[in-house]
Amino acid sequence: MEIGKNIMDLRKKNGLSQEELAEKVGVARQTISKWELGETSPDLKQAKEISKIFNVSLDELTNNDIKNILVEKTSNTEKLAGLILKLIRFIFIFIIVAPILLIVLRIVFTNIYEKNSGRLMNVKIECTLHDKTYGYEFNYYETTGQIKEAGGDGYLANVTGLDNYSDAYQALDIVDAYVKNNGGTCVRSEATPAEDE
Repeated sequence: MEIGKNIMDLRKKNGLSQEELAEKVGVARQTISKWELGETSPDLKQAKEISKIFNVSLDELTNNDIKNILVEKTSNTEKLAGLILKLIRFIFIFIIVAPILLIVLRIVFTNIYEKNSGRLMNVKIECTLHDKTYGYEFNYYETTGQIKEAGGDGYLANVTGLDNYSDAYQALDIVDAYVKNNGGTCVRSEATPAEDE
């Protein structure tokens, strides 16, 4: 047994005979001999006494190598901490980079869409209804009719639901039809290239 060899090595290292160690532990010399030969082992009380005599821990006396276990646990903890730090860095970078990337992509795709939608045009419609004049203006893309900006008298927007239309051509026709159906008239300006901001 390992403990017997350790007892013998510690006894010799400290210059004690089997009899001297037996006297200190409170056992017979033959008991020390049996321990060292591995025939028997000291009980817990005797092992504690031996560890006190040689000023070693019970783990050292029994070769219970707890150091490797602690080193392994420490190593695993360090690995886990490293992984957690990498995950935190990834999340932090994602939180910062993702919105920036989305903004850049939106700008790029908006520019591509606008280029494919033709040039930006401006048209105004002025309508007379019930002796009042109302005006509305649209900035839209020539090819698709997609409204970029629109504004004017709230009355026309409210009665025709202009906010629900994204196509300038359709919105102009809706306003024109509503006004004519209610006894009014509309005049559209000629569409001209808008001043892009």
